[in-house]
Parts: sequence; structure tokens; C-alpha cells
Amino acid sequence: MKPIDFDGLFDQKLAKYLKENAGKFTEKQWEDRIPLLYQKFGDTYLKRIDATPREYYRRMSDKELVDELLAHMKEDIPVSDFLCREIESRDCPEEILPLLECKDEQFLTLAVNLAGSNPVAFEKYFALLKGDADREIKDAVVDQLKANADAAKARALAFLEEGVERELMLEVLSRTKERDEKVFETLMTAFREGEDLPMRASYLAAYGDSRALPVLLDRIAGEDINFLEFRELKYAIEALGGEYNEERDFTNDPYYEAFLSEQQFMPDFMQEKKE
Repeated sequence: MKPIDFDGLFDQKLAKYLKENAGKFTEKQWEDRIPLLYQKFGDTYLKRIDATPREYYRRMSDKELVDELLAHMKEDIPVSDFLCREIESRDCPEEILPLLECKDEQFLTLAVNLAGSNPVAFEKYFALLKGDADREIKDAVVDQLKANADAAKARALAFLEEGVERELMLEVLSRTKERDEKVFETLMTAFREGEDLPMRASYLAAYGDSRALPVLLDRIAGEDINFLEFRELKYAIEALGGEYNEERDFTNDPYYEAFLSEQQFMPDFMQEKKE
């Protein structure tokens, strides 16, 4: 049976609602109202399916849900948020795992988001990171690994030793919650290498171990850092409970000039207008 286009049905109902309520709301009010109407539609009884859209998917087995998703993709019918949310609520059913090997980038990104941060998907995730997947796919994978970084820690450390996606692995390790000397020393070693200083400082800030403060304070005092590096180092220091208040002169620094240029075009929302 052809999958139901719930988004198309909603658009039809929305068009009718817009016509009946023309002029009652501003454009901004409509922007805020439409997502609420969509959620309400999810709980609206539809005679043709003898259920609400949410109930329709809730009644399906894990396999039926994934088959429905595949049918949507095959028929080029929009995948409703109700179908996605129901699959996500099943906490990565095993039927979703084979989809993490598909070649279609758009579908693969969707599959990663639906599989979520459940460790059962991690073997597939790390295979994607080791392969030639698009950067957008790898970023989506890393977002899921960061959400459950402690479960990904062992594989991330192994990938680091192999030299696979080193920066992404450091990012994952920086989100671990359990304190681990190997992780801390790995992040500190990466920072001391001096490569991509702002990013490496942000990893230490995310990890949250105040033992990194002396090294950060020593580095921020260096005269060779640029304004961008200074800002990220200062943020990391403050995030770890420290402070750095020395005046620094970044005149002629291109990053500082760009910062000043941006500030000129930023409205001051806190400034009260004079009567």
C-alpha cells in the first residue's frame, strides 16, 4: 500500500485554515502558530485511517515502521515528523541498522538521526567515519557519538592511535563525562601540539578538568597568539573556573579588525532610545 502523505494532508488543512483566518494574524504570529497546528494535527482523528497520525505509526511494529520509511523514500513522498519521532522513540530498532550502509547521502543522514546515540549503532558509525562518507554525514555521526561519548570512548581512542579522523575523535573524547587520565592526557597533548589552538582549547573547556588551567594561562600570556586564539583561550580559562584580565593590544591583527567590523553592524538591543 502506498504510504500516506501526512504532510500533504496537513498542507491541505492548513491552506483552508489560512483562508478562513486571513488577516487575523501577523506574519510572525503565523510563523509561531503553524508548528503548533502541525503538532495538533498529529493528534487529530482521520477517518481514512481510523486513527490519529501518531496512533497510526504507534500501532506499527519496528519492522513495519522501517518498511514505511523505505516506502516513503522509494515513492518520493515526504517523511512526516510523526514517523521520524515514532522510530526515534523505539531506541534504535535493529531494522534501522542496515540503512546506515546506504549510499544516498540524504537518506543516510536521516538514518543516522533516527538511529540516535544508542551504542548498538556505533559499529556502523565508526565504519562511516573510517570510510569516504561525506563530511556532512560524518558531522551527523559525531553529533550522535558526542551525545553518548563515554560509550564511544574506547573506539575513539583506538581511532586516534590509528590516525583516523583525529580532530573528530578529540571532539568526541572532550564530551566524555567519566574522568579518565588517558583522555585528559590525550586532550592536553593535542593542545600542546599548538595546532588549531582555538579548537583544542575548546576541547579542554568542554572536558571540564581544571588541571588544564596552568597550561592555558601560560599559553594565553604568549605574545605570539592572535585575537581569535586569545578569545578562545580566555573562554576556556573562564569555563574551567579561572580568569585572565591582562590588557592585550591586538592592533593590526586581521581577526581583531574583522571583529571590530562586525561590531559596527550589530544593533545595540540594550541601548534605550532617547525621548
